[in-house]
Amino acid sequence: MPTLLIADDHPLFRAALRGAAAEAAPDVATVEAETLGGVLALLESRDDIDLVLLDLHMPGNHGLAGLAAIRAQYPAVAVVLVSANEDPRTVRRALDHGAAGYIPKSAGLDELREAIRTVLACEQWLPPALRGAVTRTQSSPADADLAARLASLTPQQFRVLTLVAEGLLNKQIADTLDIQERTVKAHLSVIFEKLGARNRTQASVILRELEIGDPSRISTP
Repeated sequence: MPTLLIADDHPLFRAALRGAAAEAAPDVATVEAETLGGVLALLESRDDIDLVLLDLHMPGNHGLAGLAAIRAQYPAVAVVLVSANEDPRTVRRALDHGAAGYIPKSAGLDELREAIRTVLACEQWLPPALRGAVTRTQSSPADADLAARLASLTPQQFRVLTLVAEGLLNKQIADTLDIQERTVKAHLSVIFEKLGARNRTQASVILRELEIGDPSRISTP
């Protein structure tokens, strides 16, 4: 029985995804989370989750950072991004960072069912309206390089990097991860080497390159 994690902070959209999943795969089991922290906690506590439908802009997530975190820490779990952002360049970036598909929030029930069914069958899914534009959009060499560097980090190293980007000091990171401070320093040395960063600030900037603006929160004059 496949298990699907629906990660979105909007109850109505979670309900729509839950209904689509039930119709796409009658034997599917679903769990839900409203924040990226909740997503990572569920993935940590359960080993039966096969697919995550991840809101690109849910609380705690910053663009592609959540995708990168899941792919780094749980590489066997497929991730499909869900977003109101339909920019082909954003979709291209998501695929380059390991997304198994991309679902726009404008998708109808039929598309939601098709997307879930396709990805559960281990195939990539893109909305028909965007496939041509995404195919024509070239991958950014910088993005490909960033994806490769982040993929080289171990799960624990990625956790340390995330906490560094949040502004935590070494002792705070050690307390959060229940490890010794010297272990944090050792992780940071390796992280800097793998990312080509000289210090914490540069490492944080590299992670922030994954940020993507939320079109629903961009005000117009």
